[in-house]
Amino acid sequence: MTKEDLFSYFPLFSADWGVFVKLLLIILIVVLVNIAIYDRFIQRKNQLLINFPLIGRMRYLFYMLRNPMRQYFGDETFYDSFEKIDWINKVSHGENPYLSFSPSNPYGNQKALFRHANFVNELHEVQADFSVRFGENRKIPFESKSIIGRSAMSDGAVSPEGTRAYARGAFNGRFPINTGEGGLTSNFLATLNLKDCDNSYLEIKEGTWFAKSIYRIMRFFTNREVSQRLYRHMVVRQIDRGSFIFDRSRLVYFRINWHSPLESFPESISEGIPDITFQMGSGLYGVRDKDGNFSDDLYQKVMRFCRMTEVKLAQGAKQTGGKLLATKVSDDIAYYRGIPAHKDLVSPNRFPYATDMETFFDFIERLQKLSDKPVGFKIVISSRENFETYAKALKERVLEGKDIADFITIDGGDGGSATAPLEMMSKIGLPIRESLLIVNEVLKEYELREHIKIIASEKVLTPDDVVDLLCHGADFINIARGFMIAAGCIRARECSGANGRNCPVGLNTMNEAKRSKYLVIEKSKHIAFYHHQLLQGVRSLLAVMGKNHIDELSMDDIIIRSNKTEEYQPYCTST
Repeated sequence: MTKEDLFSYFPLFSADWGVFVKLLLIILIVVLVNIAIYDRFIQRKNQLLINFPLIGRMRYLFYMLRNPMRQYFGDETFYDSFEKIDWINKVSHGENPYLSFSPSNPYGNQKALFRHANFVNELHEVQADFSVRFGENRKIPFESKSIIGRSAMSDGAVSPEGTRAYARGAFNGRFPINTGEGGLTSNFLATLNLKDCDNSYLEIKEGTWFAKSIYRIMRFFTNREVSQRLYRHMVVRQIDRGSFIFDRSRLVYFRINWHSPLESFPESISEGIPDITFQMGSGLYGVRDKDGNFSDDLYQKVMRFCRMTEVKLAQGAKQTGGKLLATKVSDDIAYYRGIPAHKDLVSPNRFPYATDMETFFDFIERLQKLSDKPVGFKIVISSRENFETYAKALKERVLEGKDIADFITIDGGDGGSATAPLEMMSKIGLPIRESLLIVNEVLKEYELREHIKIIASEKVLTPDDVVDLLCHGADFINIARGFMIAAGCIRARECSGANGRNCPVGLNTMNEAKRSKYLVIEKSKHIAFYHHQLLQGVRSLLAVMGKNHIDELSMDDIIIRSNKTEEYQPYCTST
């Protein structure tokens, strides 16, 4: 049979394919161009696709293939298992997080399991109120509405848009947010409205009738982010754009004027902002005078918006304090921190008022009297003897009738989620669980436990992580990584801005092109969803463990699976 005879049976093969292929290419190009336009200018659900239209969709193709191809390309085990990351992404988007079959790494790296009760509880029998009270002896104590808060992440390390999303998420989710050592900025007050403020301590920028008209027209034809970005360019100086809050009802921008006299600041905290913990690092950012010394006046102004203060002595992943590269030190960040703009910023190793225990605790008492609010400190534990130094000093103050710290934040050796030297990551201090056992044991021995709340922070992602730390004696849990993922972090590890590379989703960068497209409102909803599901997961675990309240949790509720014998053993605290 000749070639012509074969084609006579299959006329499709003898057709002229040139026109057809060209037509397909034209259709393909038109479709791709339309997708790119949609990604960049229309959709407002995914900021990665705004920054990388079309190409960014390849990530989600590979993401979709991840589970089916796991056996060929391995799995992510840094966070115990990929399912923990997947759980955060699902619950933060309001999706069902249930798994089928089994997780990839059932028992995790810690090998800690919870005891199942003989007779479990129904969910409605478990506490729904997870409030924690700090500073019982203070004039203005703080009662957190949740046992979970967003850990310290500074505005500047996080983009202004990212900080606003966290603040909105914390306000709507009713959980506390820590400022990080960068101090309090207007972005933490993103939910504040002019109607809740006395204009005497505000700096206000209002657009002309023409600017307002342009905003309304753009709002009708585009979306909230695009119209607001254009309006901001017409009203606020570019160097100040990250420091002003937008009031949509009045179409004005405003920020706190820290040069206003203390008397003009509100006596009580507005109900329109989240519960904020002010962190004071070694750089004293936000509360330092022009010479770099601590300012009583600035601190009192800041505390008109914050519920309590955390003095940072140490952090697991970066013992020498925070680092901010020049690319992140924008004009508005310099304005808040009181430092030069566009220069590398490295915090001092030692807190300036912590030369010895007496000096340090006297400074904490000074802060308590200035604010009338709870004050605590953040440390890393290296040994029992290491922590006993703090306990002895605190006990002596109690005997002398002096005030002591209201809480202690323990950051484990694997803690910290920001820029840090490789040689310090996961190499400084004890892991959080060992640290918690030491701190609880020592505080009880020195009869201090009932006076001091314990906050724990280290690689907490899911409800089982929370319950685990509660069993180890924590009163409150700080989370950084989990909230970052809920806020859109894809773990590209470009947070520092080094080598000209920036966070691709605009969350942890000061790059104008990337951060301007970050979806503040959308991501604030994901952050609130994540927190809600954490508490729901904690309640579910308590029910299965036969508990009605977190106060019933203890080390007796944990069993350990031995690495060598694969047998289950009671938890042992000895080393």
